[in-house]
Amino acid sequence: MKKITSSDNKTFKMCIQLQRRKYRDKLSKYMIEGPNLIEEALKNNVLPEFILVEQGQTWNLEIKQICEKFDEKTRATKTEKIWSLEKNLFEKLSQTQNSQGILGIVEKCFFTEEMFFNHPKSRNGNILVLDRLQDPGNVGTIIRTADAAGYDGIMVLKGTVDIFSPKVVRACTGSLFRMPFLVADSAEHAIQILKKNGKRIVSTGFETDKYYYEADLKKNIALVIGNEGNGICETFKSLSDEVIKIPMSGSIESLNASVAAAILMYEAMRH
Repeated sequence: MKKITSSDNKTFKMCIQLQRRKYRDKLSKYMIEGPNLIEEALKNNVLPEFILVEQGQTWNLEIKQICEKFDEKTRATKTEKIWSLEKNLFEKLSQTQNSQGILGIVEKCFFTEEMFFNHPKSRNGNILVLDRLQDPGNVGTIIRTADAAGYDGIMVLKGTVDIFSPKVVRACTGSLFRMPFLVADSAEHAIQILKKNGKRIVSTGFETDKYYYEADLKKNIALVIGNEGNGICETFKSLSDEVIKIPMSGSIESLNASVAAAILMYEAMRH
């Protein structure tokens, strides 16, 4: 196991950079933290480029077993891919209050249009569209729910929070390694791609008389979830095949985005 003892180490400097979106985009890498996430990555054949362990944690049985699995998968490279960091350096990289002593650096994975719509994962043909959502916790929870509800993939519009940010990655709890992602430059671009690939676009809004349980959400839809404060954009409102709403009682005006998304996504599973 190699050791990092100085903040001048180039690997350490690169890891520090990955705390900012600018460098995650530039380097096309992101950080995962904790034995559970690294275990999930290995289970889903997402192999970290390397692993960083806080000194002293190598005697932790769980971490030791993960390092052994990782070493077995990377042995063919004949390159040492597990690094040990002094505690003070590891703490500068950790994004959690109570660090579990292990980090991994993973390459981002985005799909081409062809790969996205012909992915072998296909279950019900439904996909989710994230229209400029900003809250990392919401986005992570929505991705995790889409995975659980049998959705085939997630289209992310530019202007949405970075899905590879530490908070989103933690909230996904491993679903990030299983769900295909496709980026769209704008709502117009997204609609063009969705129509071309035979998806019926369903948006949420208050300007409709139709409740979600009156619509057919079983298969081949693109369900649009809008920005927490402003909802979906005007382009989606005007060009969707269908606009639906969730009934509200009393004076409540809207639901949390992740709660609303869960209700709508599970309607397909209910059928």
